[in-house]
Amino acid sequence: MPLLCSKGGEGDSYDRAAMTTIELLQAILMFGVVPLWVAAGVADHTCHRVSRIERTSGPKESVLHLLQLVEVGGPLLAALFLEINAGILLFMLLGLLVHQATAVWDVRYANETRDVSPTEQHVHGIMEMLPLMAVVLIAVIHWPAFLSLFGQDVARFELALKNPPLPAWYLASVLAAAVAVGILYVEELVRTLRAAPRHALAPHNQLRAATRRS
Repeated sequence: MPLLCSKGGEGDSYDRAAMTTIELLQAILMFGVVPLWVAAGVADHTCHRVSRIERTSGPKESVLHLLQLVEVGGPLLAALFLEINAGILLFMLLGLLVHQATAVWDVRYANETRDVSPTEQHVHGIMEMLPLMAVVLIAVIHWPAFLSLFGQDVARFELALKNPPLPAWYLASVLAAAVAVGILYVEELVRTLRAAPRHALAPHNQLRAATRRS
């Protein structure tokens, strides 16, 4: 069965024992890391709803969440549909760095504007580590391609569709799950935007109430 990372390319050649190891790493990536990322995204959205993000940090934090989703989604789509070579690995590494920087920005802003529960902090840790784990696994599986980024071999940067492609059922499942997570975060943004005018007027209304009591 074709897996998330193709076995060929970039001078890859493995004996039967090594192929078994590669297949195990691919299975961990496909059926462990990716589903966990989806579950963590749903858990994160739930934590935001429980903390009433629309009444605290508001649309700005929600936009940061969508930005991080895009930063992870791009490399995910590349891994699903394209042959892994030096160019794709470089794209993933850059996406990982940008995602980590945005995550730090997000957490710093959240801590300044609302209460981030211990549960949500643990979920954030998982969401930050899973993209790193995915990139590490893909780099190990395609070690010659990874080393070519450092001059160990001829680096390839062309875009080519996976041949053979991943199973249609797997592609459909991952894309449907990713879209579902995206919809949750869009709903969050809409909710925070709707609440933003009321949230902005809250201090003014409290001042007026205090004035009337005096």
